[in-house]
Amino acid sequence: MATGLIALLDDVAAIAKVAASSLDDTVAAAGKASAKAAGVVIDDAAVTPRYLHGFAAARELPIVGKIALGSLKNKLVFLLPGALLLSWLAPWAITPLLMMGGAYLCYEGAEKVYEIFRPHAAADDAAIDDDPAAIEKAMVSSAIRTDLILSGEIMAISLASVAEAPIVERGVVLAVVGIGITALVYGAVALIVKADDAGLVLARSRQGAIAALGRGLVTGMPPFLKLLAGVGTAAMLWVGGGIFVHGLEGYGVAEPGHSIHALAAGAGAMTGPLAPLVTWLVGALGSGIVGLVLGGIIVAVMHLIPRKGGH
Repeated sequence: MATGLIALLDDVAAIAKVAASSLDDTVAAAGKASAKAAGVVIDDAAVTPRYLHGFAAARELPIVGKIALGSLKNKLVFLLPGALLLSWLAPWAITPLLMMGGAYLCYEGAEKVYEIFRPHAAADDAAIDDDPAAIEKAMVSSAIRTDLILSGEIMAISLASVAEAPIVERGVVLAVVGIGITALVYGAVALIVKADDAGLVLARSRQGAIAALGRGLVTGMPPFLKLLAGVGTAAMLWVGGGIFVHGLEGYGVAEPGHSIHALAAGAGAMTGPLAPLVTWLVGALGSGIVGLVLGGIIVAVMHLIPRKGGH
């Protein structure tokens, strides 16, 4: 019995050594995967504050908390096991699913643009206009649905970064990335939406420079949040359009991806030290145009055609 126990302890010690030696590799892989997903992370942070616009200050952090929990559930409960299963059983299904998610983001972004020119009639929202709790619930649900698509892209990028790793390591990397990015994104969102409250505190300071900074935050945050809401809508279009274009390229359809890449590279080549920024901006603009066109088609199908048919 003692011999068996000693052998078991030896095995456990050996496993612990292997785990310890691979920990650095796993952490490095998670860092690499997070870096590759950084673009989508920034878009996620830009999109989320749009859902907080118009709510009372006391409800901002609770709403951020609800969305963050929903985001974590998206990543760890739905996307992580789903991504691992798909990568094992049906890797061919990942691209079409991502393209469908991209199309949904395009639809959401185009719908917001559509509402600028054709606002919904007041009667459309009458059922929830007098119920703040229902409005909050609807906004949180919408934000979590959008997060599901953005999180899906983050997890897909992360999975591609460790595609050759054993499945357990892939799972650990995806979990680390999911938790870390959720904390980063929604921590940043919480700081952004509460900056004006911090400004009120600073504005009461007896030190002139600190008080001026506080007043600047108080007066500057409302227009900044409105600007960020616009950036969030644009992010839906360029991320969704980019996902769709990348998916087409994966199926051998060169356009419009080839033209977007060529224009971005050409613009970057003419701008010297600003080349990386200009290349990204032109690429994002091209993807955004594709996203707006695709989303506009879906909006037309979902809204304009039924309304015309109803007359």
